[in-house]
Formats: sequence, structure tokens, C-alpha cells
Amino acid sequence: MHTTKEISFISVENQNRDFPTHFHETFCISLIRNGIEKMELDNQFLYSESSSISITNPYEVHANPLVDAESRVSFDTIYLTPDLMTSILNEKGIEFRNRQISDLHLTASFIRLFDQLKANDQRTEQLLTDFIWQLSPHAHTLPDEKTCSFHSGYLTELLTYIEQNLEHKLYLDELARITHLNPFGFAKKFKSLTGMTPMSYVLMKKVFSAKARITPDCDLTDLAYTYSFTDMAHFSNSFKKYVGVSPREYRNLVSGKLPRLYK
Repeated sequence: MHTTKEISFISVENQNRDFPTHFHETFCISLIRNGIEKMELDNQFLYSESSSISITNPYEVHANPLVDAESRVSFDTIYLTPDLMTSILNEKGIEFRNRQISDLHLTASFIRLFDQLKANDQRTEQLLTDFIWQLSPHAHTLPDEKTCSFHSGYLTELLTYIEQNLEHKLYLDELARITHLNPFGFAKKFKSLTGMTPMSYVLMKKVFSAKARITPDCDLTDLAYTYSFTDMAHFSNSFKKYVGVSPREYRNLVSGKLPRLYK
């Protein structure tokens, strides 16, 4: 039996702005329903067309710019924790080699699984297991569990500090002092190690932490102020920037939608 912390899902209609550089702590498995997804990963651009599946591994820093100013993308995404992937495949350190998969059988399995997640159906666990095993030929096992380079070494103390202070306002000068660098040198080194600016990293972490706390009956305004956003509009714009939907839309999505199996 799995929990809501191990699996979540989202449906985005007509995304019309870029997703900035970011990462997830989960596997992100998306079905592109309409349009073309453009992903920037490791200084390359990958394109996933309608009806194909797109995958990112945990902690992979990437961006999703639009193909052009007029393009729109609609997609469904399922987020799975590494622990859940390990429990299903009985392997640690799983990484997917193929980021784009065009397979009608996999697409059909994804649609069945996503529909059951939305429909509060008890068959979800078996459908999830079957789907992940269908995906497994596209994955391989690393010698050691994959860790993100900026989760260790030089930035360990800093990232721990950020994680522990997400509910407070954080400033560049404050973060630079922890690394014993001037703000300019700190920002330059942080981006060279992570691919993100320090303050973009902080904003991303605030948004994803807040997202994990959204429940059907939570007060979104209180949540916004908990994470030191200036107001609800600031929170909503930041949330949509990284998630693809507004906090209210996401709350509507999770309200009563997950099957009892995952509660």
C-alpha cells in the first residue's frame, strides 16, 4: 500500500508559458496530450510530440521552454518517489535512459492509470505496478543510488539551512555569508554547481514545499503567508510558474480525487 507522499498527479491544459530551470525530487512521467513539449536537459533540447511519454529522473535540472510564442501544450503528469519506484521494481538507483518514449501500449497504460487515479478506483495499485514494469526496459540501475551533486560537499550546509528556513524570507547576502563568499561570487558558484540561481532555487523549494501541504480544506492565503510570499497573487503566480496550475486549481485537483488506497 502506498501513500499520497509517494504518488501524486496533475493535469495541465494549454500551458502557454515556459517552465523555468528546476528539478523534482521524484520521477516525473508525463503524457503529452496536445502540442509539443520542449525540454532543455544537459545543454540539449528534447522534443516530445503528442501521444508520447516524457520522463525526467529525480534531481535532474531541466527547463521546459515553449517551442514558440504561439504554442500550447497540454499534458498529464504522474510523480513517483524513488522509494516507490524501488518497491515496485525491487531495485535501487533506478534511472531512465530514454526521456521520450513513443509506444502505443505504454500510452494506453498511462491513460488507464491516470483515469483510475482521478476516478477513485481501487484497481490503481495494480495498474501502477503493471505500468512501471512496462516502463522498466527503458531504465537501468546505477552502481550506487543516484545523488544530486549539489546535495553534497560544498553546498551541504547552505542547502540544509535553506530547507530549514523555507518559511522565512531568505536573502542573497544572507546565503552568501554561509558560504563565506561575497554575493556575486556566491551566485556565480551556486549556478555553476546547480544550473540555477540561488534565489530561483529558494523560490522553487518554497513552491514545491507548499504544494506538498495543499489539502482539500487548507487555507491557501494562510499557506502563502506561511512561506513568506508577499500576498496571494505572488504565491499564485510563483506556484503556476513551477507547477503549471494555480494553487486553487491544484487544490481542486486533489480534493477527493485520490483513491482510498493512497490515503
